[in-house]
Amino acid sequence: MKYTISSKLVLLFMFVGLFNLQAQEIIQEEVEEAPKQETKTDATTTFKKVKIDGVAGVVGDYIVLNSDIDKEYLQLQASGVDTKDIPRCQIFGKLLENKLYAHHAVQDSILVADAEIRRNVDYQIQQFLQQVNGDMDRLLSVYNKDSEESLREEMFEANKSMMLSQRMQAKVIEEVEITPEEVRQFFNKIPEDERPTFGTELKVAQIVVEPKISDEEKKKVIDKLKGFKADVEENGASFRSKVILYGQDPGIKQSGYKYTLNRKKPKMVKEFREAAFSLQEGEVSEPFETSFGFHIVYCEKIRGQEYDVSHVLLIPEVSNESIKEAKDKIEKVRQKIVNGEITFADAAREISDEKETKFDGGQLINPETQDYNFELTRMDPELYSQIQDLKDGEVSLVLSERDRTNKLKFKLLTVSDRIDEHEADYARDFLKIKEQALNEKKIRAIEKWQAEKINDTYIKISGDMRDCEFSSNWLKK
Repeated sequence: MKYTISSKLVLLFMFVGLFNLQAQEIIQEEVEEAPKQETKTDATTTFKKVKIDGVAGVVGDYIVLNSDIDKEYLQLQASGVDTKDIPRCQIFGKLLENKLYAHHAVQDSILVADAEIRRNVDYQIQQFLQQVNGDMDRLLSVYNKDSEESLREEMFEANKSMMLSQRMQAKVIEEVEITPEEVRQFFNKIPEDERPTFGTELKVAQIVVEPKISDEEKKKVIDKLKGFKADVEENGASFRSKVILYGQDPGIKQSGYKYTLNRKKPKMVKEFREAAFSLQEGEVSEPFETSFGFHIVYCEKIRGQEYDVSHVLLIPEVSNESIKEAKDKIEKVRQKIVNGEITFADAAREISDEKETKFDGGQLINPETQDYNFELTRMDPELYSQIQDLKDGEVSLVLSERDRTNKLKFKLLTVSDRIDEHEADYARDFLKIKEQALNEKKIRAIEKWQAEKINDTYIKISGDMRDCEFSSNWLKK
């Protein structure tokens, strides 16, 4: 069956497959298993080679096996994707693209650290084991492997190829920018009867009040962290043991009890980065405070701009008295807003403990669009459940919630503005239109890069896969 592969559809699959277990092998025209003995019919024993897999395509130094396509289907299905309407040619086209990117990433000296790949593999295996109740033998049988080592080897190569591919893709589009004039031209080219419709959008504001931690409790936690530091430095105690036994960071276990920070790629809050990057290998920081609690950081390894660090996070306990004071405070403020004594925005600026929103009158920023508008159908389910029954300008009852570190806070919410479903308007929806225009420009940049590199790269498509119709010129016709 022939199928035309749309580059835009392929883009949707471009970043799928980090958990892909497909084999990545250097070029071989066919894959054969060891000779099998045939039935002995005379004094001479004969052997026959049995082909168990075939090469569907070759791109540079990489091959795509027929079995790789099958594995990609299995991986998509395991991820919950309905594959019945995804033709084999489309999957094959995606794999060819991945190999093209990986091949040229190597040519362009784009590197992926082995340690980073192994961390990905460790995390993936933990995720896979959760799906089979921790049964490694069952996991090996699912992926038809004889040992954990062979599974890890295959996953390592798959991850390396995928990460090279992703970094090459990122490099292709990293300098793609768009001007306001290009956005205007993009919008004007859309026929009026084909302009997109944007769903109902809301602007949401909140006031957050957190129970205060007493100075005595802070001192208690700091002294405990200082004790950990002294035990490691003076007595040779294991820092990792401190992390495992006492640390309260819920995310550090899945990363192997350490994080890799890069000076050029900010990660973690500012205070954490500053403490980590001030250390030499083997050093432990003094206790310091972030919005998550109090920490000490240990530097395990420095590799140029990358630091492998671990940390102990302790979260001070909040007294019942402090909790009651915080709740009473926010309830009194709510009543003043309802009575018209103060506006919601002014109250947020005055008493909210959330630094990110208080100076904007409590206005929440949409993390996807970086503006104040939240499309109703794409809103975070938890936030939607909290505001779905609010009328414009109405103030919610006092809500309590805990963040990922189990820190308690109280908050008020209000819908400060509402824009009903409407046809795209250039002025009102400029940021959304700009995003669409930029995505189209990135697609064109990728298509141009692919066309150039396909012509410059050794490519061979084998067997039935030559019957596929591609939007990219893989067959070099």
